[in-house]
Amino acid sequence: MSEWNPSLLLRVLLWPLSVVYSVVARARALCYAKGWLTVNRLSAPVISVGNLTVGGTGKTPVVIWLAEKFVASGKRVAILSRGYRGSGGTSDEIELMKHRLGAQVLFGVGKNRFAEGKPLESQGVDIFILDDGFQHMQLARDFDIVLIDASRPIDEEFLLPAGRLREPRSALKRAGAVVLSRVENRAGKRKANGTLASLPVFIASTRLLGFRALAEDSALRSAAEIGRGPFFAFCGIGNPEAFVHDLERWKIPVVGSMFFGDHHHYALKDVLAVEQAAKLLGAAVLITTEKDAQNLAGLEFRGVAKVLVAVIALDFPDEGGFLAAIDQALVAHARAAA
Repeated sequence: MSEWNPSLLLRVLLWPLSVVYSVVARARALCYAKGWLTVNRLSAPVISVGNLTVGGTGKTPVVIWLAEKFVASGKRVAILSRGYRGSGGTSDEIELMKHRLGAQVLFGVGKNRFAEGKPLESQGVDIFILDDGFQHMQLARDFDIVLIDASRPIDEEFLLPAGRLREPRSALKRAGAVVLSRVENRAGKRKANGTLASLPVFIASTRLLGFRALAEDSALRSAAEIGRGPFFAFCGIGNPEAFVHDLERWKIPVVGSMFFGDHHHYALKDVLAVEQAAKLLGAAVLITTEKDAQNLAGLEFRGVAKVLVAVIALDFPDEGGFLAAIDQALVAHARAAA
C-alpha cells in the first residue's frame, strides 16, 4: 500500500468532501478552544510533537531528541503515544523509541493519552512528551511543536480526502514552534519559509550515526566501513523517497529500492520479494530504517549477504533557540502552577 497521493483528477472529484472536512475540523478546534469540549490537564507540563499532514515528517526522531535532552538535564520524562497501527500496547515507533531511550523514559500507550498519563504522575514525571499530538486536543499541552516536511511545501497540499492535510493551514496558529524537517531539499525549504514567515520556525536535518546489522545491537559502522555495495534499499515509512535521498546524500551506492506502506508489518513473501529484486540488480546487501527493523522481527533473509539498519539522529542548527522557546513554556507552566 502506497502513501495517499491522489491524482489531480481525483483531487478535483474529492474537493467537495474536503470542504466538508474543513468545516468539521474548524468546528472541532473551536469547540475545544471555547471549552465546549472537555480538555484534561496532567500535573506536569506537556510538550506535543505533531504535524499538519498525514505521512512521515520525522516526528519520532524529534521525540527521541527531546527526550534525550530532557533526560540529560535531569528531568524524569514520559512519552504518551497512541501506538499507531500497533497492538498489545506497543507499535513499531514505540519499540524504536524504547530501543533508543531504554529504561530512562516512561511510556503510556493508548488512544486516551490523559488516561495513560495519569498513573505515571505518581512516578515523579517532570515532563510529558505527547507523540503525534497536534490534533489530540483532549489533552492540554503547554507547547505545540509542529513538523513540516520541507520537501513537500504545505502551500501545495489539499485537505483530506483530496490531499494530505489533517487540518486547514490556519491551524498552525496554535503552534508554539514549527520545525522544518528534511531541509536538505533547499527549494522546499524556501517555499515553506515563505508560508511560515509569521511563525517561529526552526530547521532540522538528518544525520547518519552509522549502520548496524539487523536483529543485532552491534557496534555502529560508518558509511566507509560497510563496503562499496552495491546496496538495495527498502522501507515502509511515510516518506520513503526521503530515505533513499538520504542514502544518496551519504554517498551510499543504491542501485534500487522497494517501498511498502507506512508501518508495514512484513511477511515472508515480502522478504522474498525484496531479496529477488536486489538479486536482479546485483545487490547482495540490503539497507532499511530503524522503524522497519521493528517490523521485521522473527524474519530471516537468506538470499542476501546481510541486512543493515541505518541509525540516524537530528541536528538543529539553532538548538539553543529551539530549547529556549520550549523552556519559556515550561517556566510559564511552573508560574501558573505556583
